Amino acid sequence: MELFKGINQIKLPLLKVGPENVNVYIVEGTEGNLLIDTGWNTTEAFNTLALEMKNSGFAMKDITDIVVTHFHPDHIGLAGKIQELTGATVSLSEIEGNLLDSRYFHADNLLAELSSFLISNGVPDWELKMLSEASFNIRSYVSPFTTTKLLKEGDVVSMPPYEFQVMATPGHSPGHICLYEPNKKYFFSGDHVLSEVVPNVSYHPQSGENPLGDYVKSLGSLSELEVRFVFPGHGSVFSGLGPTMDDILRFHRDRMMRIQRVMGVETKNAFDVAKSIPWVVNGEETAYDKLEPIDRRLAVLEALAHLQYMVAEGKGKKMSENGKTIYWSGE
Repeated sequence: MELFKGINQIKLPLLKVGPENVNVYIVEGTEGNLLIDTGWNTTEAFNTLALEMKNSGFAMKDITDIVVTHFHPDHIGLAGKIQELTGATVSLSEIEGNLLDSRYFHADNLLAELSSFLISNGVPDWELKMLSEASFNIRSYVSPFTTTKLLKEGDVVSMPPYEFQVMATPGHSPGHICLYEPNKKYFFSGDHVLSEVVPNVSYHPQSGENPLGDYVKSLGSLSELEVRFVFPGHGSVFSGLGPTMDDILRFHRDRMMRIQRVMGVETKNAFDVAKSIPWVVNGEETAYDKLEPIDRRLAVLEALAHLQYMVAEGKGKKMSENGKTIYWSGE
């Protein structure tokens, strides 16, 4: 569907985790066509993409360039298959390009590291296997590809008449990027800013030491950006980037206050914290024990992101001993 002249949006179906659809965008240029994000590597997603492209006047061979905002499978999954069919270039952030192989294609070490990480943060034996393997099969929904260019802050993705500025926006993923077109004032936000849900920010073996701090800082870097329309990875295109970011920051402040109340003066591990606060699913607060396995793992990792942020901000403390990590409140 053409949203604006030269900017087309296609909603691709997802598996039964998270949002119902992921948005991919086709930007029509005078020298080629740019696909921003790709959807899962599933037959249903690929067939939907091909059909919707045809309905909009495109053939698959018309895609000359692909930019991936981040390496989560619903955004990167079809990149390899499309590249194989079209010869399109594929670009993503330098940070995530360097993590891609260990995340999806030779992931045994990462899976073992994640299991140890969950144990160290309080996940009990009876729940460990369920959480460790919650996304095991997701690797099969990412098709291998040849990376053409590794992007960093300040790079330009040229698709005349559009000149997209690459903006590093870590947090939701370690090397997440957004694309900003300064002439049209279009902002392709991936999962960095969404209008209908708050993006997950998790602390895990590939996240860096303070992912929530990175996320808050990267939101701040957008505060002076002049944006007419935001094109998100999920949900509807919207205006009002500033108020949406304010809502997201308010959510995290409220979450932090809940965690601090739960912590009190005691020491707790991340699993204890995750079990003690509600989590939002489909717009409703839900107890940890009622979450699906993948959402339980995300809850533990998101609780960890807040705990790490508290430590970084001097509002909490952390100690690791005998393979176990605990946190407590304190200036």
